[in-house]
Amino acid sequence: MEGPIYPRAFAARGIAAEVPDADDRNTVNEIIFDELVNGVFMARSRDEYGRVIERLAARGCDAVALVCTEIPLLVMPDASSLPTLDSTRLLASAAFDVAVDNHAMPSWRGGPVGE
Repeated sequence: MEGPIYPRAFAARGIAAEVPDADDRNTVNEIIFDELVNGVFMARSRDEYGRVIERLAARGCDAVALVCTEIPLLVMPDASSLPTLDSTRLLASAAFDVAVDNHAMPSWRGGPVGE
């Protein structure tokens, strides 16, 4: 969450990126690594994510990016107080568009993103 990739990608499109506060980041990470990656989806954790999203909404966020492949399995769009951006679906859709020639292949191939 604190890495540069998503903030840079959003900024390039005129979108400000926010991350949860330190306590919420810790909660999110614990749920991902202690539960979700092990196939554990608990109502308590879903509620906790809901609270994190509510706090982001209170800070003025217009949407929430679910940028871990397991999060959309826990946080359904209709259960979120903010619109959700499912990075797995968005990236898969973009890859499909490249595969069927709807979009050109991106020029970036990994590694550090230039300034």
